[in-house]
Amino acid sequence: MEGAEDPGQAEGGVESRGVPAAAGQGGALVERTPTPGGLALVSPYHTHRVGDPLDLVALAEQVQKADEFIRANATSKLSVIAEQVQYLQEQARKVLEDARRDADLHHIACNMVKKPGNIYYLYRRESGQQYFSIISPKEWGTSCPHDFLGAYKLQHDLSWTPYEDIEKQDATISIMDKLLNQPVALPPCTEPIFQGLSH
Repeated sequence: MEGAEDPGQAEGGVESRGVPAAAGQGGALVERTPTPGGLALVSPYHTHRVGDPLDLVALAEQVQKADEFIRANATSKLSVIAEQVQYLQEQARKVLEDARRDADLHHIACNMVKKPGNIYYLYRRESGQQYFSIISPKEWGTSCPHDFLGAYKLQHDLSWTPYEDIEKQDATISIMDKLLNQPVALPPCTEPIFQGLSH
């Protein structure tokens, strides 16, 4: 048709005005189709022309801003994951330390069968041997024959709790026992309810 300009000339006209391609600035424009859907356009120039060159700059800035936001969001999420990993590493280290301590305490010399729930007192002889006793330093008084090293409570899972942590550990175990002993509330009817589905 008369007056219609070639799409390539239109693109050339834009580039001649010094407007760079959007893809070079982080964005991309939709490819032109002179016959969309098999129908020829009256004027591809008027339907596909770029318009104000500043629109391309705004488009590139928008794409760049989106990239920055995505990067910031990813960094924030990775920071949370890193904190969780550090916490889990610290917990794993504590578990290993407690397991090593519990194993060492179970190998301490003792002339009695240790029963869970009891507190045992750790002493050291002049020879360097360590042993457990059920007699506390307070019960010994001033006549305590050996150096007192500490007291531990033997838990029912055969782990040891230092004397200073017994109250806290007992409170935690009590809460867990209450949660486990609570009856599970079941609904009065276990059959599927179809009320309201027939309307």
